[in-house]
Amino acid sequence: MQNINQKKIAIVCDWIKDWWWAEIVLEQLLEIFPNVDIFTSIFFQKNNSIFEWRKITTSFIQKIPFLNKSHKLSLMLRPLAFENFDLSEYDLIISSTSAESKWIITKPNSIQICYCHTPTRYFWSHYHEYINMMEFWILNIFWKWLMPKIVFKLRQWDFIAAQRPDYFIANSKNTANRIKKYYNRNSTVIYPCIDISKFKLNEKKENFYLYVWRCIPYKKFDLIVDTFNKNGKRIVLVTNTENKLYKELKEKSNSNIEWKLNISKTETIELFWKAKAFLFPPEEDFWLVPIESMACGTPVIAYSKWWALETVIDWKTWIFFKEQAIESLNEAIKKFEQITFNPNQIRNHVLKFDKKIFKDELLWFIENL
Repeated sequence: MQNINQKKIAIVCDWIKDWWWAEIVLEQLLEIFPNVDIFTSIFFQKNNSIFEWRKITTSFIQKIPFLNKSHKLSLMLRPLAFENFDLSEYDLIISSTSAESKWIITKPNSIQICYCHTPTRYFWSHYHEYINMMEFWILNIFWKWLMPKIVFKLRQWDFIAAQRPDYFIANSKNTANRIKKYYNRNSTVIYPCIDISKFKLNEKKENFYLYVWRCIPYKKFDLIVDTFNKNGKRIVLVTNTENKLYKELKEKSNSNIEWKLNISKTETIELFWKAKAFLFPPEEDFWLVPIESMACGTPVIAYSKWWALETVIDWKTWIFFKEQAIESLNEAIKKFEQITFNPNQIRNHVLKFDKKIFKDELLWFIENL
């Protein structure tokens, strides 16, 4: 560690805007390397204490009104933004990315480690889903026409950029497989983690289900609403996304479905603590929310694909459903209600996802380069 502390280190992020799970990884990186500088396309976290005294360099996109608040609309600008960063004074650069921050150019004797949350989804694994769920408002028709015409070139650029990091770290085995498939790069898996001490065990659950995330199409809030409109069971849906989809789904929700918008992290943790089960309906590379749920002793009902299959003990910590369909989810809920779960066993299962383990594994990886 002493040798690392003598190095000049930078952390590069796609954007720092909302506070979700990639930002939790960033927070832990800042705890490991307290004196690093940060580079990002845009920054809107001025009231967050962890950034108070840090040197943060933003790109030219930060100064462009409207585009700086919509990272999707600045898609064509971000590669140029990251290539324009001057990182020549840094010995070690860690890019934390699911998009373009790996595009940075470094000097020959510096090292770039890419902590990859997933290869760029809208170019590769989820391209067709993104085409069908664009959120460009009146520009949707234009982008649906344009994207198929330019995506081949964007994929070429993204592949070339993926050859720039010296080392890849994947956040899951699923992501590692995608890195190999799309970028032809090998990677080391180091799972992201949470501060488990912030989540207390609760063995007495209340009679409601819970789902927490951004209300965008592939997160499958529509599946949850349709399922619980049909089964009549109580569920709480938490989001900070007040968009058209949120308004439509809230309007069609029956009285057994309770929506909570823009609540605090403390309130969300309290819901994890009380809920009888957490729902996990999307297809994800890795997701920390179910880990937070299990840290409170709350079991998970999950779509049985990708990362969900990497880290669970079926029937002891999770129940799976095989299709993203009302009937399949309702069947899983019925099975869940026939099983008695052990909250202590559930919490013990996720102790391996404590942030101390993430820090130790990452430091070991870097020190052994």
